[in-house]
Amino acid sequence: MAKLNPYLNFDGTAEEAFTFYKSVFGGEFLGEVHKMGNAPGTENLSEEAKNRVMHIALPIGGDLLMASDIVPEFGQRLTVGNNNYVSIFPESKEEADRLFKGLSEGGNVEMPIEDQFWGDYFGSFQDKYGVHWMVNYNEGYTK
Repeated sequence: MAKLNPYLNFDGTAEEAFTFYKSVFGGEFLGEVHKMGNAPGTENLSEEAKNRVMHIALPIGGDLLMASDIVPEFGQRLTVGNNNYVSIFPESKEEADRLFKGLSEGGNVEMPIEDQFWGDYFGSFQDKYGVHWMVNYNEGYTK
């Protein structure tokens, strides 16, 4: 079966955001942090654009969270919206609390993490980088 991994776009804050995510999840980046200035044909970009992230990846469990920065000089624009969430399924309630607390720091909590009427321990928020997250724990999902 094919595997799906979330890929996020940022407007110049991809490396900062992923350093933050690494501080919460742990682990190390997969490979190097590739910068736009290392790609062929980018000689005429501004120094700011050359320093933007072309690709960054952080393994989390058996999955991979990946991202890049947009390059306004290429005509790209980032519109932060609520059309995408990264949904995390931790292995314990304690891990759910740790991830929720860490990732939501400095962001906006939409739904505090707590036992929900449908039986899961769930919460959602937008982090300080504009990324929407859901933390969902159900003991049945970990078996």
